[in-house]
Amino acid sequence: MQLNDRVAVITGAGRGLGRGLATGFAAQGAAVVCAARTAEEIGEVAAEIRAAGGRALAQPTDVSDLASVEAMVAATLAAWGRLDVLVINAGICPDMGRSIFDSEPQAWVDTVAINLNGAYFCVKAAAPHMRESGGHIILIGSGKGHRAMPDDSAYACSKAGAWMLVRTMAGELASSRICINELIPGPVDTPMNPKGRDQPSAAEWHKQPEDVLPLALFLATQPLSGPSGQSFSLMRRDSQ
Repeated sequence: MQLNDRVAVITGAGRGLGRGLATGFAAQGAAVVCAARTAEEIGEVAAEIRAAGGRALAQPTDVSDLASVEAMVAATLAAWGRLDVLVINAGICPDMGRSIFDSEPQAWVDTVAINLNGAYFCVKAAAPHMRESGGHIILIGSGKGHRAMPDDSAYACSKAGAWMLVRTMAGELASSRICINELIPGPVDTPMNPKGRDQPSAAEWHKQPEDVLPLALFLATQPLSGPSGQSFSLMRRDSQ
């Protein structure tokens, strides 16, 4: 198993891509902390992992609240004494498809709070506890953070900021042997982005969460000397 004796925290683990990564990492031997705001959802995921013989902890977490994120890290250390892999997956896009004229200011604030501030809080809380043995941070990004598109400014700007966070943190964390990379999954059929929602013509290549697992495992098992500060994409070239 690729992740034997590793401890992984996955935010947004209650459904969709996060759920798929949590169960997939557990199947590869990792002890998994399932973190999200909805306790019932992450409880179900953790129970599923344990029923399959794996190790899992459900930790209710609001990534937009630094104290909540610090509690998530503390619970991880209390349960298993270490933190090896952090997958920053929690994200929202409530204003998708709306122009600046129709957008809701609070939706912009909420999107940045979860997608960008939340990513920063996760790195800030987790990195000090990864220094001793090194580790991997995987931020789930988006092609919209690299390419300007209309009618999705809050999500695109939050993901662009998160991509810059990856690049700046790579230099700061290098001496601690902590690698941080962005994983762009492309269109994944999840409750947040159901098949055909924003790109109907591309519906045939919407992926399932399990299709993203191999790349996530690849990034979680690379040498602690790198790669870091890089973006790895599963998007088709003609869609970028």
